[in-house]
Amino acid sequence: MTAQKRISRREFLLKAALSGAGITLAGCAADRALATPSARTTVATVPYPPTSEAGPAENGAPAFGDTALCAARGEDPAEMTRRAITAIGGMERFVRPGMDVIIKPNICTDYYPAEFAATTNPQVIGVLVSLALGAGASRVRVMDNPFGGTPQSAYRVSGIEEEVLAAGGEMEVMNTHKFRPADIPDGVDIREWVFYQDILSADAVINVPIAKHHGTTGLTLAAKNLMGTIQNRGQIHANIHQRIADLASRVRPVLTVVDAVRTLMRNGPTGGNLDDVRQTNTIIASADMVAADSYAATLFGLSGADIGYIQAANDMGLGTLRLDEIKVEEISV
Repeated sequence: MTAQKRISRREFLLKAALSGAGITLAGCAADRALATPSARTTVATVPYPPTSEAGPAENGAPAFGDTALCAARGEDPAEMTRRAITAIGGMERFVRPGMDVIIKPNICTDYYPAEFAATTNPQVIGVLVSLALGAGASRVRVMDNPFGGTPQSAYRVSGIEEEVLAAGGEMEVMNTHKFRPADIPDGVDIREWVFYQDILSADAVINVPIAKHHGTTGLTLAAKNLMGTIQNRGQIHANIHQRIADLASRVRPVLTVVDAVRTLMRNGPTGGNLDDVRQTNTIIASADMVAADSYAATLFGLSGADIGYIQAANDMGLGTLRLDEIKVEEISV
């Protein structure tokens, strides 16, 4: 698929000043008022972003349907996830029989269990594994590159390992020998980086961040979650917003599911105080990672344009942050 034409940058750095506050295991901001966007009905006008170097025709990614993004609200994370995926066309739109699928949650440390909202909700991951296998995936692996504790302990403490194994998926420790340099053809600031090769070669990557505060970038959402697919993460912090967008231009997940069941409102990315956690009870699903991030930002009283890497990804043509230009379906579960 031909790479999309890059839109000119709109001085997003001026808006980015939000501050402050494969080895496989066996079987295996200050607090802001919650903002609820109104329902929108306009069909997307931007092209569907490519989702991997192979492109949609080869990896099974769909074109936009009538609903470009669904936000499901309720008290059952598993059912919210199922309903949100169904609303945007079902897992079969993203995963075809025989595909090798990788699910990338945020499992940043082994410091705290899921209730502290630093790691992706395990029930969400378990359902996505089940749905991908139900759509015919030949293999579904779940992996991350934690910066605190060992991968094995982080997988266990997060509760994700238990859910993944129960659903028939595999937990994979990212083998250091599989990190290799790869080109970033559409990069603005960086044109090469060291990526986990299986992420780039998988038939489909599903990106499943947890929505939370981050002291450097303002928020950790889907595009930033892709930092877990690379080495030398410290070097990304130079011009971090543009570099995150550059990484996103190379990985291109087919599907983004943002876990906003419990959101860490302060002291991210690791948290540690339950007083910083809000029960938001929302799951966001979209083929457009930029739109998903833009919607998730509203849960913190912000817009996509307030977060530098969301604006940068929009400017690169990786998706749209303009939620009034796509059809957003909001459902109660």
